[in-house]
Amino acid sequence: MSTLAVTPELLNVLYWIVLVAVIVSSASGVLKAGFRQFDLFGVIVIAIVTGLGGGSLRDMLLDQAVFWIRDEIFFIASLASAIVIFIIARLVVISNKFFLIPDAAGLAAFSVAGTLSALMVGSPWLVASFMGVMTGIMGGVFRDVLCNETPIVFKSPLYATLAWLGALLFIGLLNLNLDPTLSAIFSGVLIFIARLLAIRYKLGLPRFKFKE
Repeated sequence: MSTLAVTPELLNVLYWIVLVAVIVSSASGVLKAGFRQFDLFGVIVIAIVTGLGGGSLRDMLLDQAVFWIRDEIFFIASLASAIVIFIIARLVVISNKFFLIPDAAGLAAFSVAGTLSALMVGSPWLVASFMGVMTGIMGGVFRDVLCNETPIVFKSPLYATLAWLGALLFIGLLNLNLDPTLSAIFSGVLIFIARLLAIRYKLGLPRFKFKE
């Protein structure tokens, strides 16, 4: 696949996908940290790492300016999401599994955004799809490690696999010259729904096991 032509429409699509991804991923970080009973500062740190970590790693690997340093609105959105969820959690009873919903939304949005970002700087399609996976999962990995837990991507029902399949689907739709916005929405929604179904029905890959 040749370098994706960077148009104002494409930049606008990427901007809104990333903004949504930052907000929902940061929210998942707040909820995870909250159940560990971190204080406000700890919650904010986890939220920011979760919301900005995956995209930061992607940009550094692609030798691009880190997205939230280039445009501080993403940092502000992450910070605002953390504070809002911190307050809401004091007013509403929230299940300790609820963080999996914004986590799934963040996985979906960031997987599409990461893939699109990589394609726009000329990455080969396979590399671009993996950059989508990395963008989608690494914020959650950082979050779980800082919360002293095994990252859910390594033990949870289908997670990174869905991100990769969704990223490949997104690239395929773009190759068919379909509208980038509709392609992004379709791929992202499919990843999100598939992740929720995987959680609901405990669908996962075979685990490593030694022969006894």
